[in-house]
Amino acid sequence: MKICLYFQVHQPYRLANYKVFDIGNHSNYFDEKNNKEIMQKVAKKCYIPTNKLLLKLINTYGDKFKIAFSVTGVALEQFEKYAPEVLDLFKQLADTGNVEFLSETYYHSLSYIYSKEEFKSQVLKHANKIKSLFGQDPKIFRNTELIFNNELANFVEGMGYKGILTEGADHILGWRSPNYTYKAKTTNDLKLLLKNYKLSDDIAFRFSQHSWEEHPLTVEKFVNWVKESPGETINLFMDYETFGEHQWKDTGIFEFLEKLPEELLKEGIEFVNPKDLLVHEPKDELDIHNFVSWADVERDLSAWLGNKIQVSAIEELYKLEKKVKESGDPKLLEDWRKLSTSDHFYYMCTKWFNDGDVHKYFNPYDSPYEAFITYINILNDVAKRIGSKEQIIAPITESPSQTI
Repeated sequence: MKICLYFQVHQPYRLANYKVFDIGNHSNYFDEKNNKEIMQKVAKKCYIPTNKLLLKLINTYGDKFKIAFSVTGVALEQFEKYAPEVLDLFKQLADTGNVEFLSETYYHSLSYIYSKEEFKSQVLKHANKIKSLFGQDPKIFRNTELIFNNELANFVEGMGYKGILTEGADHILGWRSPNYTYKAKTTNDLKLLLKNYKLSDDIAFRFSQHSWEEHPLTVEKFVNWVKESPGETINLFMDYETFGEHQWKDTGIFEFLEKLPEELLKEGIEFVNPKDLLVHEPKDELDIHNFVSWADVERDLSAWLGNKIQVSAIEELYKLEKKVKESGDPKLLEDWRKLSTSDHFYYMCTKWFNDGDVHKYFNPYDSPYEAFITYINILNDVAKRIGSKEQIIAPITESPSQTI
């Protein structure tokens, strides 16, 4: 049995409180103070201590301990601006040779669904950033929020990638196990690496959940579950903020992470990177027509595109793409691309807002409706900047419940 540890690192540029009266008067869309404070807070609680711990584990176990990351371009930019120590630690991790960096969309966007041209531009920009900072040419792709389907697989293979990550959702696997490498239908040889969501979420979500029947989760208990799992490789995919932010230091999460390699290696369980799994023969071919993701219990797109205001907002964004690019204004293009980050639409989610804390994580809004209004105000200003005389969406008079 092998273990593949992969972490997603992302922080969006959160929007300023942009009012209707700001349209046409200024284009300061992003809340620099809030973004700086959040980045420095998460750096202190998660990124710095966890990176240092991983460096310690690599020094202890050498080539026997491997990990993988995908770090969004917008997170890397904010490390450079607000938390340079974090970036330096990631460079030290890259220099060990034990850490693999994956490709993704630079702006953590849903661009594949709305603009293949923009998707390709963002992926290439991200790959160039990874090359310049860490000296790696990624061969494995990870789409935003593990969003995946057959068509995406074919497109990504055409860009030269050899493997892709996605969710090992029950409704796509059926009787199959996520603990094998698969082939994506519509591709020649693109390897499909599936998240074992049960074991991943035991750490990421249930670790400090006192109501969970398996609480507390000890390393010994977890290693036994790994040993009892059939298959070739267990892919543990999770947000990096699990360590110290989602699961606070006083839960024992850092002690758990520090002890885990020793106990797994004792049992002969080998750590691998995603690229190491490319040599595996596919267990089967998976035919995935509808988009899947790793979000919420539905594992679909409803966290970002589940209501009318979300769909309206993102459609209006991509209607502006052609004119934004024709303007030749690099600042305008950069602003527009930052607005493509999926978090902006996630904040408009209504399906679990009353009792779903995951949708409130670092959410700057009191309601999804407020997120929508702020976003549309900004899009109206973008439209003015490209010379449009029409509003994106006329002033809304319905109540939030009617609109949503």
